[in-house]
Amino acid sequence: MDISGQYRIAAPRDVVWAALNDPEVLKRCIPGCKELEQRSPTDLAAKVALKIGPISATFNGAVTLENLNPPAGYTIVGQGQGGAAGFAKGRAEVHLTEVGTETDLAYAAKAEVGGKLATLGGRLIQATSKKLADEFFGNFVRELNGEDAAADEPEKQKSRWAKWLRRV
Repeated sequence: MDISGQYRIAAPRDVVWAALNDPEVLKRCIPGCKELEQRSPTDLAAKVALKIGPISATFNGAVTLENLNPPAGYTIVGQGQGGAAGFAKGRAEVHLTEVGTETDLAYAAKAEVGGKLATLGGRLIQATSKKLADEFFGNFVRELNGEDAAADEPEKQKSRWAKWLRRV
């Protein structure tokens, strides 16, 4: 199955790139994420609890970052085992484009499921995958934009980004 999306983030591209490579930011943004451990600069291990239709499972997985082109983008390759529920694996191309002082984040992903998950039907899996992607990127945009970003003046935004960059 294929899913894609595009999001505008009110932050410079280098700030968005740093956030996409920060395990703590990712952990806060990934729906159902229980654990996220960085094992190397390009390898992470995760434990994520999800409900897909009538099936609930905790997936133990591995994520690898490939084709790194900082700060323009990379490829995320992942796979997870959900015990009796089955498995999920996929890859996503992530591209960051500067638009003035903001960043457009675009992704295109391919995913595959097996086991009990595969019996749920393509439409449910597709809808759930899109919902989870939208939830992740919505969380990610809020993480970088802040709750009151619309009311921020440009100088306050720059100050917030500078503080954020010092944390990472």
